Amino acid sequence: MSTRIRIDKIAPAGYSAVLGLEKFIESTPLTKKHKDLIKIRASQLNGCAFCIDMHTKEARKAGETEQRIYALNAWRDTTFFSDEERAILALTEEVTFISNQVSDETYAQAAKVLDETYLAQVILAIITINVWNRIGIVTKLVPA
Repeated sequence: MSTRIRIDKIAPAGYSAVLGLEKFIESTPLTKKHKDLIKIRASQLNGCAFCIDMHTKEARKAGETEQRIYALNAWRDTTFFSDEERAILALTEEVTFISNQVSDETYAQAAKVLDETYLAQVILAIITINVWNRIGIVTKLVPA
């Protein structure tokens, strides 16, 4: 499989805008664990092999456990994740599958365990990885 188009080369200004959003997310106080969970879970849901590969490697390097990474697609059925992480994962799933809407229950739980600023940054982090996933999938980026 080969990459269809190099958006970074063909539309550098647009690609730079997405990079700007990523740089903003990296500058926030969101924890590395939270960012990694968002990136991995959204990438799993979207089926972006490139992003799954990249973000699981980054998470491992940052100290995330194999057990939690392997159980991420079944997070509801484990005790491996904190209340904050569970709220973030639920929100990640519903934002990623936005056509089903974000339920009031999921939003209320996230608002209960995260302060307003952190919640806004989580939402932006979820949106950002979904943009990257769509770029990766449409252009057929594959892991090395």
